[in-house]
Parts: sequence; C-alpha cells; structure tokens
Amino acid sequence: MFTGIVEELGEVVAVEQLEDASRFRLRGPLVTEGAQHGDSIAVNGVCLTVVEFGHGEFTADVMAETLKRSSLGALGVGSRVNLERPMALGGRLGGHIVQGHVDGTGTILERTPSEHWELVRVGLPAHLSRYVVEKGSITVDGVSLTVVEVADDWFTISLIPTTLDLTTLGIKQSGDPVNLEVDVIAKYVERLLGTDAGPTAGTDAKENEK
Repeated sequence: MFTGIVEELGEVVAVEQLEDASRFRLRGPLVTEGAQHGDSIAVNGVCLTVVEFGHGEFTADVMAETLKRSSLGALGVGSRVNLERPMALGGRLGGHIVQGHVDGTGTILERTPSEHWELVRVGLPAHLSRYVVEKGSITVDGVSLTVVEVADDWFTISLIPTTLDLTTLGIKQSGDPVNLEVDVIAKYVERLLGTDAGPTAGTDAKENEK
C-alpha cells in the first residue's frame, strides 16, 4: 500500500531486455535504505518487487503484462522515475490509498504555466472516465493529485512548485505517456452496487511477477 507521496526522484541505470520481460536497474539511495529481497517499491506508480539491491540501486523484473499496461516499457537508461516505498503501519497517510496497480495510461495533452503553479491537462482513457470526479483523487505516475476539472476524455491537475521540482511531472512534455491509477474505493462501490461496467484493465506488477 502506498500514499502517492513520492519520496525520491530516481533514475534508470540499465535495462535488460528478456524474452518476454525486462529487467530494470534503478538508482534510488533513499528508497533502498534497509531494503530486502522481495520488498515493494513503486516506480512511476507501478508496484515492483526488489530482486537485487546494493550501493543505492535495485533491480526489478517487469513482466510482459506490466509492460503492456503501463508506460514502463518506454523507459530507457537515464530516464527519471518517481520512487516510493510502501506506507509503514502507524504512519501518516499524506496522499490517498494507492495500490501500485496501474489501471491504464494517459498522455500529457497540454501544460499551462502560471507564476506559482502549473495546470496540466491529461488524456483520459474511456474505460477510466467513470472513476474520475472533480476534486477527487487520482495517481499520475505514482503522484497523488487532486482532479481540478474532468471531461469524458481528459482531466486537469494543478501542480505546485514542490511537485514540479521533486517528481517527473516537472519534466514531462506534451505527448509523454503517464501511468494512471484511479481511486480503488470508487471501483469497490461500483462493484457492490452491481453497476460494474467491465474491468479497468489494470495491472498488479507484484502479482504478475509471482
């Protein structure tokens, strides 16, 4: 379980292409402090399992399903990534409930800078639009954010200087893909009310790796 409060701006050090998967080596001195084999670390909002670690770096295997359902396949050596360790029990829930199970990908459509913040419009896949509401929560590349405005095929988010400086959202350009995770509570409510319109086509990288 994560909160969407990014702890560290990491970097892809190496990418090894396997037959039906990829192995990423990532640099993140903070998130690897006290890391153990099998631990979870969210990379751009995708929950991955630590395979190896040391010297401020860790490796993670990314299965074909995760590459298909997220934007991790577009990463290369030198790509910056948002990193977050799981929430510790008894800690403060600074963002919202984030599972690291990406529901789909969107695209940065437009950036409108202001003096102290920036408004970003993001393309919204049709199968996710019913879960996104004005002033609700959404996770974009692992960052917990509040929706400013929403339409059928896009939504906007307002980024403060801290978010622009400490996450990849400060360097994303129009046309760049982003991972999206909608509020899981909305999906549970829909299911309980018997109004499920179909799967959200999400991915749980942890389950894919088992």
